[in-house]
Amino acid sequence: MPHDSALPNERPAFNGRMWREVSYLLLGFPMGVLGFIVTVVGVSLGLGLLITVVGVWVLAGALFLIRGLGVAERGLVRSLLDVDIAEPPRLRDLRRAGDSVWRRPLALLSDGLSWRTALYLLIKLPWGVFGFAIILVALVALWPLLPWIARLLSSVDRLLAAALLSPPPLAERVRELEDDRGAVVDTAAADLRRIERDLHDGAQARLVALAMDLGLAKEKLTEDPETAARMVSDAHGEVKLVLQELRDLARGIHPAVLTDRGLDAALSSVASRCTVPGGARVNADLPGGADRASRPDPAVEGIAYFTVSELLTNVSKHAGARTATVDAWRTGDRLLLQVRDDGRGGADEQPGGGLAGLAERIRAVDGVFVVDSPLGGPTVVTVELPWRTRGATAGRA
Repeated sequence: MPHDSALPNERPAFNGRMWREVSYLLLGFPMGVLGFIVTVVGVSLGLGLLITVVGVWVLAGALFLIRGLGVAERGLVRSLLDVDIAEPPRLRDLRRAGDSVWRRPLALLSDGLSWRTALYLLIKLPWGVFGFAIILVALVALWPLLPWIARLLSSVDRLLAAALLSPPPLAERVRELEDDRGAVVDTAAADLRRIERDLHDGAQARLVALAMDLGLAKEKLTEDPETAARMVSDAHGEVKLVLQELRDLARGIHPAVLTDRGLDAALSSVASRCTVPGGARVNADLPGGADRASRPDPAVEGIAYFTVSELLTNVSKHAGARTATVDAWRTGDRLLLQVRDDGRGGADEQPGGGLAGLAERIRAVDGVFVVDSPLGGPTVVTVELPWRTRGATAGRA
């Protein structure tokens, strides 16, 4: 597994890590030659032709190849040197309707990581030749010192790769936000489809049937008042069912108790509907009531409410639990939630599953979602959310 640190802490020894380091150093020579040729020839030719339109495309093409070599180098560093270097945001395909044909080459020319990768490849050749030669000598003549030599040389490679091949923090943050935005859009679209389906299959269908029944009752009002009265009575009962369905649907969108009384009361309402035999208990230390200024942002409250609601639904349906507990409290500028049950355990974030969807929604607002569910239980799901979102904070300032 890759490590976060660029420099390993363990003592050099004859082990798998040493042989991975040796392999990387031996590959440094051919990779250095390839990268040097592509960089020098491509960039030199492109710069020389910049007085013409062709030069822009040649230089952009060279930088495109350089980015590709950077991807290969990051892969080698991750697999052989155990340094986790994130991939940069990919250059989007800008050849869409209405886009300028110049946007793609200009994006490459203005990409700082491409130029830093070019610098890395220029440095890689002399350093790769040096490392290749030293490691060969160590393999033949300095065998007892091989682990220490391999560690020293590969540490320089780790530092070079981390400094020149890593995307800047801002670019990495942009990529995370783009991924989170996609997850939020997908979740919102799924929620809209669910609401549309519930309205179409439930309340709308009942209202259509109700209108037809009332129309028949109107026709029978003069000729058969008793039958008409019975039909109106049936329609009255149907109206109650429609109203209940609409209330349930509205509760699924945004419950009134959450708006009026805050998260504490809303979580208690959710817990009261949990069907585990021993019931669900709520321990909340949160401000509530009409004082909106002391409460979390409405968006955060909504996410917290629906997260707990879905977690308790999962407990009721799948956990085989006897009891469940919901804890909610504030720590600094963070809202903490924890849902526990004494069920069978084994819950995890499977792709496409309910927990994975909750995790995406939480992480989209800079939250944390952690599932601890060993087989046999208990299951503990911890959620951490910002108390104030950035936009709301700025708006209140």
